[in-house]
Amino acid sequence: MLRRSPTLDLAMPRRAHVIVTGRVQGVGFRFYTRETARRCAVVGFVRNLPDGRVEAVFEGEDANVESVVTWCRSGPPGSKVSGVERRDEAPTGEFAEFHIER
Repeated sequence: MLRRSPTLDLAMPRRAHVIVTGRVQGVGFRFYTRETARRCAVVGFVRNLPDGRVEAVFEGEDANVESVVTWCRSGPPGSKVSGVERRDEAPTGEFAEFHIER
């Protein structure tokens, strides 16, 4: 579990790179991820991987990125998430919006 310093500024930009495993393809996971990210003012992308997993990168204010990563742990109706691997990275500012990569 990720521990946070009590002095961490939750408005600071963050970047999380996640890989979601389970029944996450064919259930609208990418669509719902995009909608959730946009609602949370997070930019980045989501895409299916050939092995059945879903990959996503989220950038935005820390609290907003945390909200989307937390949502990924349960996913949309019809999905069955068995795991979320997360790697925190330095934000790059390369994204203007959140989109689905095909």
